[in-house]
Amino acid sequence: MLDPPRPKSVASRSMPTIEANGLAIGYDVSGDGPPLVLLHGASSSAGRDFRGILPALRSMYRCYEPDARGHGRTRWDTNRLGFEAAWLVDDVLAFADAIGLETFDLLGFSMGGMTALGVAVRAPARLRTLVVVGITPEREPRASLARRLMDPERIDRSDPSWAADLVARHDRWQGEGAWRHLLPAIARDVSTQALLSPVELRSIDAPTLVGVGDRDPFTPVDHAWRLSRAVLDGRLLVVPGVGHECLAERPAVATEALTDFYRSTAAVAARRSQRSTIDSSTTEVSA
Repeated sequence: MLDPPRPKSVASRSMPTIEANGLAIGYDVSGDGPPLVLLHGASSSAGRDFRGILPALRSMYRCYEPDARGHGRTRWDTNRLGFEAAWLVDDVLAFADAIGLETFDLLGFSMGGMTALGVAVRAPARLRTLVVVGITPEREPRASLARRLMDPERIDRSDPSWAADLVARHDRWQGEGAWRHLLPAIARDVSTQALLSPVELRSIDAPTLVGVGDRDPFTPVDHAWRLSRAVLDGRLLVVPGVGHECLAERPAVATEALTDFYRSTAAVAARRSQRSTIDSSTTEVSA
């Protein structure tokens, strides 16, 4: 595979980049407390997807908001090099390594939720807690909806305001019209990506909150319920009267639920962080 194009490093504190997994990953960081990594949805950004809950999260956590490859400031030539969900898992773990995060809390929405599940399966001991919102590990209805909604011709014809948002969000760094390759590539990947098995989901042992809007077309409530039962220590949040973007549409409800979840799991999260540090130290001594 050819190396992706890389931007120059940006010195500004508000728009830093860091080299990880062959990418120059753009990210934002703010707040005080234990590290919390926030993973945005397809075609979006953390600042948009989590805008209603970020003020509360920043009062409790040091929030890291990386742009996924092909999104925002993290340059990736999707048209030439493709797009795979598994790469995003690699990117997050490499990002955490580069930042110096041995353990961290992880919150993912939609595509970011699938990435978060992959991270939790790949490296369960590194997570203090896990929150996934608007995601099902099952292929449908995600694949069918993604094929229809992420069609650039449909967006141009029926949703010009979204097209303008995509231009504003991505063109500056990804190149003119890059979103027209990104969205179909994501849709194709949803249709073919490897699905997590029940055994893999059961290996997720961090305290987990699964969130969903009760009108989410991508994630039926029964799918979210099954996911919350599939992991070892799961809880379910159903946000009433909203669709896929439940965090943005009902930020007060989401903030209250997240605050309760993080407070109720704080002791377990601290023990998991301490255990990981001890295990790492033991491994270094043995080596």
